[in-house]
Amino acid sequence: MPEAALKTATLGLGGNIGDPVKAMAAALQKLDGRNDCRVTAVSRLYRTPPWGKTDQSFFFNACAVVDTRLEPEALLDVCLSIEREMKRERIERWGPRTLDIDVLTYGDVIQDAPRLELPHPRMTDRGFVLMPLADIAPGLLVRGRAVGDWLDDAEVTGIEIADDSRDWWLSA
Repeated sequence: MPEAALKTATLGLGGNIGDPVKAMAAALQKLDGRNDCRVTAVSRLYRTPPWGKTDQSFFFNACAVVDTRLEPEALLDVCLSIEREMKRERIERWGPRTLDIDVLTYGDVIQDAPRLELPHPRMTDRGFVLMPLADIAPGLLVRGRAVGDWLDDAEVTGIEIADDSRDWWLSA
């Protein structure tokens, strides 16, 4: 990919049905295998308590940095397509899922569009997003504040490292 055409985006990944670690790894490999995306950093893998709807299994969560030539909505479409390939069904909000991929940030883009809000509107409230994101982009500014600073104020009770390697996605 020509470097001048690249934009940097961050993604949040998670799941708690089936083999979510394998699904997240496959999703990252699919993104990295495209000619318009390159995965440049992946966080450690975290095991996190359910959020929003708490009567379900624990989740696995991670974040990634990708360089892409795709526009934000096109990147979202690719992520949604990968979710569908991995048998993601959207049945209930915050419910169980095989795979979830959220576009968290896209360069310095700020938008409030029906299909995609950037930065992700709830990312700064979620320890399960901020903790892995801080692994790979602690100084990333979101709404004028560094990810590491947002993490200092986030609820992280029950979140634990499931795999300390940042290469977990290459061998899962």
